[in-house]
Amino acid sequence: MGKFALLLFVLLLLALGYFAVLNEETITLTVAPKTAYEMPKIALILLSFAVGAAVMLVYFFFRDTKRFIDSRQHQRKQKRDMHIQELYSRALNAILADNEDEARSALESILQEEPGHMDALLRLGDIAAGDEDYQKALSYYKRARDIQPQNIEVLFSLERMMGKTGRGSEANLYLDEILRLDPDNLTALYRKRSLLEKSERWDDIIAIQRTIIKCEHNEKDRQREQKNLLGYKYEQGRYSIENAALEKAKKAFTTVLRLDKDFVPAYLGLAEAMLREGESEDAVALLQRGFEQTSSNIILARMEDLLINLGEPGRLITLYRNSTLKEPQNQALRFFMGKLFYRLEMLDDAYDTLATVDASSAPYPELHQLLGNIYLRRQQCEKAVEEFKKVIAIKKPFRLPYCCYNCGYSSDDWSGRCPNCKEWDTYQFNLYGVCKA
Repeated sequence: MGKFALLLFVLLLLALGYFAVLNEETITLTVAPKTAYEMPKIALILLSFAVGAAVMLVYFFFRDTKRFIDSRQHQRKQKRDMHIQELYSRALNAILADNEDEARSALESILQEEPGHMDALLRLGDIAAGDEDYQKALSYYKRARDIQPQNIEVLFSLERMMGKTGRGSEANLYLDEILRLDPDNLTALYRKRSLLEKSERWDDIIAIQRTIIKCEHNEKDRQREQKNLLGYKYEQGRYSIENAALEKAKKAFTTVLRLDKDFVPAYLGLAEAMLREGESEDAVALLQRGFEQTSSNIILARMEDLLINLGEPGRLITLYRNSTLKEPQNQALRFFMGKLFYRLEMLDDAYDTLATVDASSAPYPELHQLLGNIYLRRQQCEKAVEEFKKVIAIKKPFRLPYCCYNCGYSSDDWSGRCPNCKEWDTYQFNLYGVCKA
């Protein structure tokens, strides 16, 4: 390569010598209005080469200097980034090891080198929130938001803080901001739904729920949320009854039953709305259809109360007898029919019916209680008669406990939604003692 360059240089000299021989005349070079120089043409050529070379030399000098400075800055930045990454990794490991002091120290060191480090600000906020120092946590989250106002993780952190400090309206505003940036964000939709549930804003919840169903990614989750939509429609109806909006309530319950004919709470809710409007016969007919559709003992018990209050227990007895003829092996039906006879003071019929219940297949204590009462009534004389007159005079059904077949929660009062697992239409009578509190 050196010999080739030398050869080119020699050829350039020869060419210049050749042009110098051919161009011996001089030319006038004016450099100012009153300043001019005479020089050979070859000298002008050499001068032009020299000036061009000088310009190029200056250009390459500044270019290489800039590259050197940028390289040094890049190396320094890489070194700092590596150090920050090491600190952040150490902080994460400390968090996983539940060593908050070490994690806090590492994260604060990061902020000393890079005050706008988002992850460090968020993790410090999380640590402060875990220590219930909500004011300090908010200061970290707000610093992070000042840096990136539309960062969804930051908005979620602020929403969570608002929820923990009881500022639900502000939490809702942060969720609205997230949904403005990302309308299909399922986490934000679920959290907004949860906030709305606390204030029983069922109309808004139903709108949110429909969006959730559209945004769910697989069929199993969509089916689960479709079922929840029925539950929220039921809650809308229940809330409407409580606020005397009976037409709205009936519409909500009817919609639920159109979508799910086995939704027991909707039958009870719709019957209640009918009763409040004085439509007793329609309520009875509805409950009878509901029982025929679902075979629910809870509907049966509600119909029993209603017909006795209407003074028409005979219709209920007929229904029981027809049902037991269709399902002779249904021990629960026999128990309820015997309980009804006892409630109506038809003790012989009660005994004849309850005696046919297979206690081994239906070992619930209420059966033995009723039979014991009847036996004592028959075999004891005046004392037993006087004692059981007090029981008969109450003229109320024996209270059977309810339980949730989904989670086992037990309660003396019926509810369309289990307060423990939050599922709808899961209550049943605890006839067999299988539910545990």
